[in-house]
Amino acid sequence: MRILVLGGTGYLGRHVAARLRALPGARILAAGRSSTAEFGVDLAADPVERLAKTLAAAAPDAVVNCAGATGGDPVTLAEANARGPAVLCAALREAAPTARLVHLGSAAEYGPGVPGNPVTESAPACPVTLYGATKLAGTVAITTSALDAVVLRVGNPVGPGAPVASLPGRVASLLRSAGRNPEAVLRLGGLSAHRDFVDVRDVAQAVALAVTTPGHLPPVLNIGSGTVVAVGELVQGLARRAGFGGRLEEGAGGPARSAPVSWQCSDISAAARALGWRPAHTLDDALTALWSATTETVP
Repeated sequence: MRILVLGGTGYLGRHVAARLRALPGARILAAGRSSTAEFGVDLAADPVERLAKTLAAAAPDAVVNCAGATGGDPVTLAEANARGPAVLCAALREAAPTARLVHLGSAAEYGPGVPGNPVTESAPACPVTLYGATKLAGTVAITTSALDAVVLRVGNPVGPGAPVASLPGRVASLLRSAGRNPEAVLRLGGLSAHRDFVDVRDVAQAVALAVTTPGHLPPVLNIGSGTVVAVGELVQGLARRAGFGGRLEEGAGGPARSAPVSWQCSDISAAARALGWRPAHTLDDALTALWSATTETVP
């Protein structure tokens, strides 16, 4: 099975590509802007004709799109998250119309949740950030493409390699720098929001199942833990693993892509029915793996 992975050098993409390589008989084809990619692809800029030629040369049985932007100016977000999926669908229709497309969406597409009510895929999408809006535009491009495609709406991924642009990655980096200094002060944004954190390795497993599950799949599937945790609990969990003896100071705000959302949790029962997928790792597992990977990078 030939699987073309776009964005395989990013945080989610690295875990996804590693999991797909373990599939029996799979050949993973890397596509992206990296000089090491087997196929040069820039979804934010490539015209449909060029991308179609690349897809024809790759001849994939499945395409996994992990490419996207979580931050940046409005043009960057729109090009990566909205234009990219639209161009990819157009090129697939021309060059590989029978290939299955698995695209990584975001729970930010839903917007604010109602406390105590995990959101299902049938809920209206009401993003309140530019990031969420551009991700939703990409999802609409895919779900209306008439391709064999599924969007996995991922919650808040946590695990080894989390980038500093994410809250878990930023906190882990700050804790590593602070060490065990009892005088250290970590100034963070608001910690009262509640989120659905999912282990990045469980996300990769969901992608592998979405690639290999035969037959028709629902257009959108939620991939999360199905539980909600206060952001402050995650921070405290990392601080305990770091042996942090300093002081945590909570401020206002948070990541721009999620700051206006105080509560969000995904109903993951549809993914269990369609893919036989359930998260295998707890948040404790994810935090332990994140902290272990963080300390391994110390010179």
